[in-house]
Amino acid sequence: MRMTPFGHCVQLTFFPRLFPVNCYIVREDDGITLVDTGISASVRDIRQAVGSMDLPVVRILLTHAHGDHVGGLDLLREVWPAAEVLISARDARLLRGDTTLDPGEPQSRIRGGVKPCRTTPTRLLQAGDRVGSLEVVASPGHTPGHMAFLDTRDRSLLAGDAFQTRSGVAVAGTVRPGFPFPAWATWHKPTALQTARELHRLRPSWLAVGHGDVLLDPLYAMERAIAEAERRLSRMEQRLKGTV
Repeated sequence: MRMTPFGHCVQLTFFPRLFPVNCYIVREDDGITLVDTGISASVRDIRQAVGSMDLPVVRILLTHAHGDHVGGLDLLREVWPAAEVLISARDARLLRGDTTLDPGEPQSRIRGGVKPCRTTPTRLLQAGDRVGSLEVVASPGHTPGHMAFLDTRDRSLLAGDAFQTRSGVAVAGTVRPGFPFPAWATWHKPTALQTARELHRLRPSWLAVGHGDVLLDPLYAMERAIAEAERRLSRMEQRLKGTV
């Protein structure tokens, strides 16, 4: 495990050379908010990292319900039974293993490893909610109910899989040959692209993602990633028109 401090947070990275999976410790006045839980094999290291800070875990906050983000949830809930568990109202269904789509949603099948969990969330989130110092930002695309979290103290953005920084900065759904897995697990690319534009408009000071390093002053890199996603989506749409 690798620990990278930034702002009011610490990034915990598991398997950094092979398949980096990140979760985040966010320091608050009342204790720690843990953002995402990695896979089940991450639990021991998460407990050790949190224990070294001598602060209670008061919240477990989830960006979305893919297995590499909620895989440690049930075990950590046993360790910290008093902690709140928070996820978007939409992705709470994925957390139960329900992959059905709503009538008004793009009818692309939900991709990625959906891992049903025993844990029942204690609070369901909507855009604009506050979780400690974090503002909840709807960021659908990778999953229908994906959420990002903006730290109002310094504008650090915990973006989950809305972006990746492994093998280059990319919008969810843009395949990076060196690390294509987040793209393969993305539900709806046009929605993910619109989310990326909206997250860029927040003008974050740090970009912290589910897979890859934390970026300081990320706006230019985000702009380039958005432009690439726009080009790829345009080419895809042109190819589809050509087959009609």
